[in-house]
Amino acid sequence: MRRVELTIVAALALTGCSFAPKLELPEVPVADAYKEPAPWSPAAPADQLPRDSWWQPYGDQELNTLQARLIENSPDLQAALARYQQAKAFADQLRSGLFPSFALRADGVRARQSETSPPAGEASPRYYNSYGTGVEATYEVDLWGRVRNDVNAGKLEASAAAADLESARLSLQAQLADYYIALYGLDREAALLGDTVAAYERALSLTKERHEAGIVSGLDVARAQTQLETARSQNSQSQAQRATLEHAIAVLVGESPSQFSLTPRSVPLQLPEIPRDVPANLLQRRPDIAAAQRRTAAANASVGVARAAYFPAITLSGVYGFESNRSSDWLTAPNAAWSVGPSILLELFDAGRRRARVDQARAVLDEAGASYRGVVLGAFQQVEDSLALLHHYGNAAESERSAVTSAQRSLEFAMNRYREGAVSYLEVVQSQTTALNAQREALDLETRQLRASVALIRALGGGWQG
Repeated sequence: MRRVELTIVAALALTGCSFAPKLELPEVPVADAYKEPAPWSPAAPADQLPRDSWWQPYGDQELNTLQARLIENSPDLQAALARYQQAKAFADQLRSGLFPSFALRADGVRARQSETSPPAGEASPRYYNSYGTGVEATYEVDLWGRVRNDVNAGKLEASAAAADLESARLSLQAQLADYYIALYGLDREAALLGDTVAAYERALSLTKERHEAGIVSGLDVARAQTQLETARSQNSQSQAQRATLEHAIAVLVGESPSQFSLTPRSVPLQLPEIPRDVPANLLQRRPDIAAAQRRTAAANASVGVARAAYFPAITLSGVYGFESNRSSDWLTAPNAAWSVGPSILLELFDAGRRRARVDQARAVLDEAGASYRGVVLGAFQQVEDSLALLHHYGNAAESERSAVTSAQRSLEFAMNRYREGAVSYLEVVQSQTTALNAQREALDLETRQLRASVALIRALGGGWQG
């Protein structure tokens, strides 16, 4: 017993070893500032919002309601939550390896012994009973850090799965906001086309009156009719696009498209004021970067698990119970039985299996590190892309608004000259087409600018607070 105690104490004293290499994340070039200028003023600290309500600066209550329904009903989000729960449960399974396991055993056997099996003989009973019960305990002494590295890898994978869940939530929220803004843009376009159809109807009536009076030819009537039907066609196409977007929003929030509808909205959405920040802080905000970093750390711990297989595994085990050949009075002191002691297992030859497992673990670590670097670089690209779109769309929208003013003035001149009989209706048609295209382009640029702001918030990790 003294030797067993000394063995246990010595083994426990060595459990601080670990063969996991030092974690070194790949270097990623980080600039001091973003390349693209932002088209807004820095917001005051009081204007900063929590991550879970980053869409509120757009100032739309319907969007707020849809985001709440998304969190509650989205099947994609529920699937992501289930994946996180799976990872957490697996990590809990691995964590059990840090503690001894206990089992209660009980058995009762009626047996016949072979007449020829040693050491059977005439003195040994051919038929006998065996009854036993007891408590068994086993514990692997983690000398080389195999269990601890395995547990650490599981915890890191669960943590990465939690970041995946947050990333899925952010992605779905951003997708919903993007769809909603696109729907809002189509509603504004539909209002414009509705007004255009009404204006073209009035122009057609005017042309018919002038034709009946013999002032203009039927060619002008045909041109006016063509303009009207073209505008009606564009309006129908816009309604078709709106319907498909509305269906997509319904599925995102977990509703049936057949029972879901959104009232058309024409009130302008607000472009949020987003503070510019140094790119390095991006690493602390994005959940996908956090997930990639934790998976790299988990792969690093797995290398330690693979390397520990070269060293002996030591298991402490103990059994205490009762054994007897009689079913009565078997739980008595004379029938007590126990055993305790360590066991050591060292694999001497495996035809290169352990070496291959270490190589595999290192390759997984290399892959995880490369993926981490790629995610970080991709994140900076997404931020720069969104900033570029916001900046250039803003400039384009400003120019397009000036073009709309000029086109409207040109249309007014053309209509007045047509009423005076100075020009044919062809000049009016050309002015109408130019004005409508400019108005639609202006609305589209404003919508694209709003959608780019959603992409930027998503690229920044769902907000701008650290």
